[in-house]
Amino acid sequence: MTLSPSLSNKLFRTVGAASVALLYSTLTIGAAITPTAAEARSSGPYYTVELAQPASESRMIVRGTVFRCEGTSCVAGKGTSRPVVMCQRLAREVGPITKFTSKGNELAADKLAKCNGK
Repeated sequence: MTLSPSLSNKLFRTVGAASVALLYSTLTIGAAITPTAAEARSSGPYYTVELAQPASESRMIVRGTVFRCEGTSCVAGKGTSRPVVMCQRLAREVGPITKFTSKGNELAADKLAKCNGK
């Protein structure tokens, strides 16, 4: 079976357009999901915590955020709660917290006291 020239040209144009659209979609989705340099640099812990006493567990989940602890130090990625709320919930699990930092900003003394229920 042979295709007529007009049908053959139409088929190649349609296939060509579909191929270009697929390539464009692949490239734009790839660019959208690739982390930026800023995101790559901020891949360290969002929360850093110092406890008054060593944690009893090396891993705990607080409000959907995984905290990894070693001795009196804990770290975690970003959660969905405000820092004071996250600190309060963690303090309920591990006891008094002496220092709570989120994104490099340490909680003020009054907020740390609130975190520890004082």
